[in-house]
Amino acid sequence: MQASDVSRAVAAARSIVSSFGLTADDAIVLHDSNKLTLRLLPCDVVARVAPAADQVARFEVELAQRLAGAGCPVAALDPRVEPRVHERDGFVVTLWTYYEPVSSREISPIDYAEALERLHAGMREVDVPAPHFMDRVEHAQRLVASRELTPELADADRELLDDTLRRLRRVIGERGAAEQLLHGEPHPGNVLSTEHGLLFIDLETCCRGPVEFDLAHAPEEVGEHYAGMSPALLRECRTLVLAIIATWRWERGDQLPNGRRLGAEWLDRIRALGVTSG
Repeated sequence: MQASDVSRAVAAARSIVSSFGLTADDAIVLHDSNKLTLRLLPCDVVARVAPAADQVARFEVELAQRLAGAGCPVAALDPRVEPRVHERDGFVVTLWTYYEPVSSREISPIDYAEALERLHAGMREVDVPAPHFMDRVEHAQRLVASRELTPELADADRELLDDTLRRLRRVIGERGAAEQLLHGEPHPGNVLSTEHGLLFIDLETCCRGPVEFDLAHAPEEVGEHYAGMSPALLRECRTLVLAIIATWRWERGDQLPNGRRLGAEWLDRIRALGVTSG
């Protein structure tokens, strides 16, 4: 979120929480990118704040309620407030349960895989409209094709990303793998280790596609413990995800901290994989 908007976003979240009779004297920033995620104290509410033009919040709230009802391992909305999208001063705010971390240790690949399998099983029971994962590939291709949108992307890197995205879009599409509702970005930053077990957050990224696309966001060891996945498709999805997220980091106005550095690192990883056009 733009630095100039942060104080207003915090004030909007605190005002909404206070309207429910909860005390929010302090706000700790947990994450700041396109959205601002806050821990409000002493009431211990997690507030996710975005510009009012962001309509994904409504989808996320509805989906979270349905997945929780299906027994999926997802973070819950805060039960003390009305489960909906709240609006204040040009922002949309959603309010979630805060979970105290139970361990600072890295999540075991077995636990990670089991939690993701449970999430996917529940998602197969939920019928909601969601974008296709290839929509992200199309968006990345548009960014790569536009020097106006990615002005700092070097020509050689632009060609590498264009070749990688085009090739893997074709190869993965030709596999014709089974598809279902996915989390979309179940990387370690979107997994909480709590006393209730592992819980997934940030459901706004949900899409439809093969489970290997979700697994491509998790540490490599996780895939080894996920039943029934295709190793070849997972390798292709990992490279595809690298190409997508590397492209995002070169978009003009990208707000991820250290985004350009990460983009350069991910480009180096794609080169190391030896992906060629075809």
